[in-house]
Amino acid sequence: MKKKKYNTLWLSFLGVTAIPVLAIFIITMVVARNEFYEMRAIYGPNFIPATRESILMILIFVAGLILVANSLWMIWMKGMVIKPLRDIEAAAKRIAKGDLEFTIVTQRTDEIGELCRDFEEMRRQLKASQDARIYTEQQQKMFISNICHDLKTPITSIQGYVEGIMDGVATTPEMHSKYLKTIHNKANEMNLLINELTMYNKLDMDHVPYDFKEVNLKKYIDDCAEDLEDELATRGVNFGYRYNCADDVTVKVDPVQFSKVIHNLIGNSVKYMDKEDKRIDLRVKDYGNSVMLEIEDNGMGISEKDLPRICDRFYRGDSSRGKTKGSGIGLSIVKKIVGDHGGQISATSKVGLGTTMHVILKKSAGGKNG
Repeated sequence: MKKKKYNTLWLSFLGVTAIPVLAIFIITMVVARNEFYEMRAIYGPNFIPATRESILMILIFVAGLILVANSLWMIWMKGMVIKPLRDIEAAAKRIAKGDLEFTIVTQRTDEIGELCRDFEEMRRQLKASQDARIYTEQQQKMFISNICHDLKTPITSIQGYVEGIMDGVATTPEMHSKYLKTIHNKANEMNLLINELTMYNKLDMDHVPYDFKEVNLKKYIDDCAEDLEDELATRGVNFGYRYNCADDVTVKVDPVQFSKVIHNLIGNSVKYMDKEDKRIDLRVKDYGNSVMLEIEDNGMGISEKDLPRICDRFYRGDSSRGKTKGSGIGLSIVKKIVGDHGGQISATSKVGLGTTMHVILKKSAGGKNG
C-alpha cells in the first residue's frame, strides 16, 4: 500500500496563517467585550458601541495582511528551498536506479547550495567508481579470453606432437628428440604463465611475505647483470650494462622479489623485439636520495595512447603488440612489487625505435647521496 504524502509546505502555510488570525480575533473580541461592558456601565444599558464595525474592519485588514505576507513567504520558500530539495530527491532516485548520467548545477552560496555541491561530488565519485568497475570487468573478460588462448595454443601443440609420436610420425631419433624438445618448451610456457598468475594473485591479495634486507646496490645489480648477460646471449640479444652510482650505495629490498622486477622488464623487452640486431641496455644512475634503473631496448616501441596504461592490470596494448604472447599482467606485477618497495616506475617510448623503463628506488638511510 502506497503511503499517503502530505505537503508540509501547505500545512505550515495554513498554520502560520490561521493561528495568527485566530489569535488576533480572540484577543480583539476579548478586548472589545471588556470595553463594551465598561461603556455600558458608564452610559447605561441602551449604549451601542459605534466601534464594532471598525474593529471588524481592522480584523479583516490584519487577516488579509497576514495572508498576503504568508503567500509571498510560501512562494519564496518554494523557489529557494523546496525546489532544490525536490531536485536532490529526484537525483537520489536516479542514483538508486543506477543512473549517474546527469549533473546538479547550482550558483547558490548558502547551505542549500553547499548541499547541492556535496551531492554532485558524491555523484561524480560514484560515476568514477562505476566507470572503473566497468573498465575492470571489461579488462577481466579480455584477460580471461587471452589466458584461454595462451593456454590453448601450447596444449594444442603438445597434443599434436604427442599424437605424432604415438602414430609413429617421428621415425628417426632426431625427429623424436625434436618432438620431445618442443613438448618440453610448450610445457614450460604453460608453467611460466601459471606461475605468473599465481604470483599476481598473491600480490593482489597482499600474500607475498617480503623479506627486506639492506643490500649493496652495485654487488646486487652486478650479479643480476651477469645472469642476464648469459641468458640474453642464448637468445641472440646484445646486452649492455653501466653502473653510475657510488660503490657503497645501499638499498632496502627483498632480493628475490626485486630480481623479478629486473627479469620481468628484460623479458618484456625481449618479447617485443622486432629487429634482427636485438639490443637491451641496463643502466643504474644516481638520483639524489634515490637511484634510477633504466632498461632500454630497440624493440617495436609503444604507441603514445598505450604508454600511460602499460602497467594496468590485464592491459595488452594495441593490436600489433597483442599478437605477442602474454597474459597482460607482467608489468602490473612489476608495478606492484616496485610500489611495495616504496619506488616508482614509468616508461618512455617511440614506436619503431624502442622503449625505456625507469625504476626509481630510494637509497637506504646509510647509503650515500652520490
